[in-house]
Amino acid sequence: MFYPKRSKYVIIGLLLFSLALAACGEEPVEVTRVVEVEVPGPEVTREVEVEVPGPEVEVTRVVEVMLEGAVDTVPFEEMWANSPHNAVEDEAFIHWNEDDPQEVPPTCARCHSTPGYLDWIGADGSEAGVVDAPAPIGTTVECAACHNDVTVVMDSVVFPSGVEVTGLGDEARCMQCHQGRHSTVSVNQSIADAGLTEDVDAVSEDLGFSNIHYYAAAATQYGTIAKGGYEYDGKTYDYRNDHVPGYDTCIGCHDPHTLEVKVEECSACHTNINTVEELVDIRMPGSLVDYDGDGDMSEGIYYEIDGMRDVLFQAMQAYAIEVAGGAIVYNEASHPYFFTDADGDGQASEGDESYASWTARLAKAAYNYQVSLKDPGRFAHGGKYILQLLYDSIEDLNGGLSSPVDINALQRIDHGHFAGSEEAFRHWDVEGGIVPGSCSRCHSAAGLPLFIEQGVTINQPVANGLECATCHNDLTTFTRYETEEVPFPSGVSLTTGNLDSNLCINCHQGRESTVSVNQRIGDLGDDTVSESLRFVNIHYFAAGASLFGTQAKGAYEYTGQVYNGRNEHIGAFDSCIECHNSHALEVEVAECAECHEGVATREDLRNIRMSEVDFDGDGDVTEGIAGEIETMHEALLAGLQEYAASIEGTANIGYTTAAYPYFYIDVNGDGMIDAEEVSDRENQYNTWTPHLLRAAYNYQYIAKDPGAFAHNGHYIIQVLYDSLTNIGADTSGMTRP
Repeated sequence: MFYPKRSKYVIIGLLLFSLALAACGEEPVEVTRVVEVEVPGPEVTREVEVEVPGPEVEVTRVVEVMLEGAVDTVPFEEMWANSPHNAVEDEAFIHWNEDDPQEVPPTCARCHSTPGYLDWIGADGSEAGVVDAPAPIGTTVECAACHNDVTVVMDSVVFPSGVEVTGLGDEARCMQCHQGRHSTVSVNQSIADAGLTEDVDAVSEDLGFSNIHYYAAAATQYGTIAKGGYEYDGKTYDYRNDHVPGYDTCIGCHDPHTLEVKVEECSACHTNINTVEELVDIRMPGSLVDYDGDGDMSEGIYYEIDGMRDVLFQAMQAYAIEVAGGAIVYNEASHPYFFTDADGDGQASEGDESYASWTARLAKAAYNYQVSLKDPGRFAHGGKYILQLLYDSIEDLNGGLSSPVDINALQRIDHGHFAGSEEAFRHWDVEGGIVPGSCSRCHSAAGLPLFIEQGVTINQPVANGLECATCHNDLTTFTRYETEEVPFPSGVSLTTGNLDSNLCINCHQGRESTVSVNQRIGDLGDDTVSESLRFVNIHYFAAGASLFGTQAKGAYEYTGQVYNGRNEHIGAFDSCIECHNSHALEVEVAECAECHEGVATREDLRNIRMSEVDFDGDGDVTEGIAGEIETMHEALLAGLQEYAASIEGTANIGYTTAAYPYFYIDVNGDGMIDAEEVSDRENQYNTWTPHLLRAAYNYQYIAKDPGAFAHNGHYIIQVLYDSLTNIGADTSGMTRP
């Protein structure tokens, strides 16, 4: 029987001991004991039998229990009793029954016994965060483990990587155990201890396999925060996998007592899902790439992980033979899982010995292989994080193979809005996990809805890409937020005439304009070098500004010149979502091909031209408008460099796409910005004149809208031509539209 906390009862036991001590001939002894324990409610009297241990003791036991508020039925007891947490015959709770001594060791007791869990959280009065002693066998994860004075206020967890996550609420109870036992940190430490940090292909008997252990669901969900997988240097990974509000925590998706997934609630959005078994078929609209390269983009993420893992194992087997010198096989059901394939049949067989030819490279890959298997809900908890780990493991093993495994068909990340591992969403991880208000509209999941509803932006938590609720104001009907007009950086408000496309241009508009560049310059003379001038960056993908041309004034427009307005394409394809898939973001190339002959791929779009004028003056009137822009864009960089060299007090200027603020001093004068020139933060270009700043702004504008040729090609050529003219570059042979 289990009693709620803060209860009180009194047990009075009259125990008649007949001590069978013939040598002494002593008479039986009467003993009275009183034990006080807390239990709430009305007084109840019960008679129960209590087992009193002791050597050679004959016991007559009648115990009268006075219960002040005992409950007749424990809430949720039946649900719990049939759950995996009370699977009394499962290996998770009987593994130590035949050991000597029969006890659950401290390294296991936290999650495989109630006393161990209470010890871990400090509910038994001991220090929290450590299990001080072995636990007795015979318990499961019982009511008292999760319901006590400590868990009721517990809201944080420390992962094996040492990272503490706070503000969790009730799910902190689950995550104390469902987090795995290793991480990037411990794998790196084992490699360092074996002396293999530098020589990653050397075999060492001091290196072994690191096992993540079972059901590390929290580590999967928290991705690069927890670093439960092995994360490779130089790579970035998905953040916490946020599902829709209300279903993004352990107990939001699982019944806390049966542990079962709330499938009937999943089906509200995933309408084709009726059973737990069908969950593996789920594939979200933000997963529109073929990760495992098998050509099937209708299968669930579960199967994409399976396919990627198969490729990894092929790479592991090839590497083990070629580099490690011992064939490797895997047995999911038998510790330590990886074995030497003595008979070379590619399968784990009885008698195969534990694999011992470990290198650092192989140990990392094997760890991630295991990570991808031991969380059965990996596809839902953080499928993209798992895919990234698998992809990077294959790529890394290929670095040690003479014949690398073909990964050309594999995909590591999603399209931009859902590429949670990329800089657009990971930039603020090292800054406290907060996206500042100046960036949150477009780089957080909740920023855009707030801006649309209230017209403000504030600091937001970092995101793992955009979410369904970023664009959809109702997740049952999937209607979208509506904005009649969208404000642009120049101060005007514009509309595409399509409410869904208006949603897009709230972000795809850039952050500067002719207006802000003029404000930065003020009344400075055109060729005056000024320390007050700094580069003005349009930011990325200002497609909406390009589309509207002079209406938005996203590019710098020179005084006295006339510029094209909105680019009117044909009626059915003149807004964002008519030309781009709203989730994959890719251009609907098949639709383009109906009018533009010769267009079969996205690359073919660059060959489209609607004019016979040779704008760039290279004599080629068959190249696409993209080619015309490209030539003039290259000429503008050369013109910037020539202009800078001609003005006293300015330095050599160079450009790189690799690092903000993009323009650096070309120290060695080779016309390029190399790694050394970028690494010096003091080497940023800082001798600007108004002429130079305007032209550099336009150079960056065009570089940061890769679809500028299609969004408004003639407007872009006008801007380029005027920029070249303004800095004195040679435009002979060129034509301004």
